[in-house]
Formats: sequence, structure tokens, C-alpha cells
Amino acid sequence: MNYQETVNWMFQQLPMYQNQGKSAYKVDLSNTLLLAEHLNHPERHFKSIHVAGTNGKGSTSHMLASVLQEAGYKVGLYTSPHLKDFRERIKINGKEISKQFVIGFIKRNVSFFEENQLSFFEMTVGMAFDYFKKQEVDIAIIEVGLGGRLDSTNIIIPEISVITNIGFDHTQFLGPTYQSIASEKAGIIKTKVPVVIGETNEETQSVFIKTAKNNTSDIYFADQLITQHFESDLKGNYQKHNIKTVVQIVNVLNAQKGFVVSNEQLREGLKNVVKNTGLKGRWQLLQEQPKVICDTAHNKEGLSYAMQQLEDEEYNKLHMVFGVVNDKDLDSILHILPKHAVYYFCKPKIPRGMNVNQLKDKFLRNGFRGDGYDTVNEAFNSALHKAKSNDLVYVGGSTFVVAEII
Repeated sequence: MNYQETVNWMFQQLPMYQNQGKSAYKVDLSNTLLLAEHLNHPERHFKSIHVAGTNGKGSTSHMLASVLQEAGYKVGLYTSPHLKDFRERIKINGKEISKQFVIGFIKRNVSFFEENQLSFFEMTVGMAFDYFKKQEVDIAIIEVGLGGRLDSTNIIIPEISVITNIGFDHTQFLGPTYQSIASEKAGIIKTKVPVVIGETNEETQSVFIKTAKNNTSDIYFADQLITQHFESDLKGNYQKHNIKTVVQIVNVLNAQKGFVVSNEQLREGLKNVVKNTGLKGRWQLLQEQPKVICDTAHNKEGLSYAMQQLEDEEYNKLHMVFGVVNDKDLDSILHILPKHAVYYFCKPKIPRGMNVNQLKDKFLRNGFRGDGYDTVNEAFNSALHKAKSNDLVYVGGSTFVVAEII
């Protein structure tokens, strides 16, 4: 198989959460542990930082990778999902994994994958860990895919465990309360491994403190400890929380883990995240006149920040290209979204995308206005056609909507 055939096989043959939802969510780590043993435990051969959270874990992971690159380290970065190409998930110093490695890894292990019915995510985690081991990275930033306790990445013993924040998302897997979600994400906390929490929440703070205490782990709440201001090239207002989280992680690395990152390297890393890592889709300006902004925020907490930032923008008319996945709780986000905008409803091109008529009808019944379109590109092109030079077009609602127009 060539690269495209290999990737197609990965997507089509194995259950994958972003396409299928609940059927791809595993209830234990047995398959991942089986794969790790099959690969001779690559996760034991490199240092790592484990990053979980409802929002901001992708931005935090990329920021941290950028900072460590500026400090001269060889940095692996594992994130999900990708926007355009599968290889975006696995990078070293901003460079994507080679097509040849992807092809070779699947070819070498395909019989094992089929025999043990591994999920897309389990297989991809194994690929990342194998790649980081063979490339001898100094450290790898590993982003949790979903939850924490049962996530396939949760076989590592990291230098630091990170939980950015807690919000309502994936409640069908993680539970219906802040405490239940926090308990799942606290599952990445390991014995005597320091823990950095990005945002303090009264409802979850005790969960994290108790779990850290049970594991004899030092715990740091970044928003309570970091007062110094740092700029980043990631311009979303919500990035201020992620910046503080990264600064606290660096402080722990310097003080306890033998890393050396100067203040200047920290500043440069935060200012050059896109350049150093290739991150896209975070309050990204795609063009001017009309101004087009896309953002991957997709749940109540993330969209709240994005919509607050929209209020600071100057424009004559607002056009919203909007689509979601079919398990999205629309009632939790409708009150956040601007009713004065014109909406261009669409369905992202994945099986889990919400039917556009269902989405449109829900919005129209709640006082919004707009039309439905068969594809994301049709919705986007219609918005561009109707928007005047001093209007603003916002594209979002789902990572998968943003992926189709970047």
C-alpha cells in the first residue's frame, strides 16, 4: 500500500471516535498494553509530559513544544484530531512524521492489529510512541485523546501531568457532572509525578487535590501562581489561561526535572507557536476584506470565549458558517451564539456530523436566521459571496468544519 491507501485503510477498517463516536471508545487499556508489549514498550524510552483537559490541551501542547524547541530540545508532539493530513498528529520539532514511517509501521504490524481488533486511536498512539523512541526525542508532549483514565495514551509515566480545565464535553463517556469529568481526567495523575492544573474550579479543585495527595504528587494551580504576563502568536482571548499553564509547567521542569529553559526562550517559544509547530485553527485569521476567522472551539466553555472575542471585533454584519457533530448538546450552546448574525448551516464531512436540516430547524425554532447547505464549502462560499468588505465571516462549531476550509 502507498501512503494514501495506508491512511484509507486506517480510517475505514478500524473504529475511530471522531467518525463513529461511542462505538470507538474502549472501557479499559488492555489493548494498548498489549500493543505496547508487542512493540517492546517504546513509551519507556523517552521522557514525556501528559496533557489532558476539556479545552486548551491542543494549544497548551503546541505552546509547550514550541518553548522546548526554542530551548534546544528535540521535542516529540502527539495531538489529535488532525485538520488536513493524518501526519499532523505526530511531529518532531514541528516536522510531521514521514509517509514512509506510517506505511512501514502499518505494514509491519497489520496482522497484529487485525488479530487483536485494535482501534484507530490505539494503533496511532502505538505509532507515535514507536516513532519517538526510534527518533530518540529528548521529550514528547502527549495530548490525551478523550478523558484521561481510560485514554490510550495513559500508559506513560510522564515528568509532569497537566490538566488544563474541566468543562462539559463528551458527557456520555465521562459523566454528567464536573466532578465525574474531573475524576476521569485525574486518572492521568501518577505516583510522585507533579501535577499542573490550568484553571481552578471550585467544583473540581477538591477532586484534583485528593487524587494528587493519594499519589503523593505535588500539585500546582497555574492561574493562582502565575502573575507575569506573556504574549503569544495564538491570539484567542482564551489563550491567556493556556499561557499561564505553560509557564507553570516550565517552572516545574526547571526546578525539579533538570531542564533548562530561560525566560527569553520561554518568551520566544510562546511568540512562535505557529512557526515552530504548524498549529492551525485557533482564532486563525484567514483573510481580510471581508475578514474571515476560524476557530475550533466546539463546546460551551470554548465557544463562550470565542463569542466574547467576537464582540470585540468591528464589523458591519456577521456571517456564521456553523456545523456540529451529532452528539452535541445544542441547548447548552444556543444562548451563547449571536442572534444578530446570519447563519450558514452545514454538516462536516464525517459520519458523526449532525444532519444539516436538524441543525437548521433547531436554530430557527430558537429565533436564529439562516439557510442550510449540503457541504461546508458550499456554506463557506455562500458566506464569502454575500459578505461585504467590512463584514466578518466566522467559521466554527466543530474542528471538522474548520478542517474543511483551511
